Amino acid sequence: MGKTVARNKKAFHDYEILEKFESGISLVGSEVKAIREGRVNLKDSFVKIIKGEAFLFNAHVSYFSTTNPHYKPDERRTRKLLLHKKEIIKLEMKVAQDGLSIVPISIYFNHKNIAKVQIALAKGKKLHDKRESLKKKQAERETSAAMKGY
Repeated sequence: MGKTVARNKKAFHDYEILEKFESGISLVGSEVKAIREGRVNLKDSFVKIIKGEAFLFNAHVSYFSTTNPHYKPDERRTRKLLLHKKEIIKLEMKVAQDGLSIVPISIYFNHKNIAKVQIALAKGKKLHDKRESLKKKQAERETSAAMKGY
């Protein structure tokens, strides 16, 4: 993985990540420059498979500062994800059988400077699971602080 531009922290809080995939993303106009500038938000976004193709919904990519005022794409438009057919079939079967979700985890540029989205098969956490994970994180923080002072 190369330079990470945006992470979906909410996905790690709301879901238990089971399996990760790397995907290309279809972008238009100045969206690549806007992503490179860090003007992207994955907070409430999700992935859906429609007719054998994967799409990223609700990801917010702001306008680039020098974008032509006559051509400004919708900031929350649906973007196509570029995955292999076998990966799409695998994801579709897991979602249908096990009731899992597909969530984007991060957007980054690989070593060839191509924008990629890391997506994951995820299982939704219950409220008590979220509380338990927060308690674990707090305990780890306290132990590392105690060891640092020791």
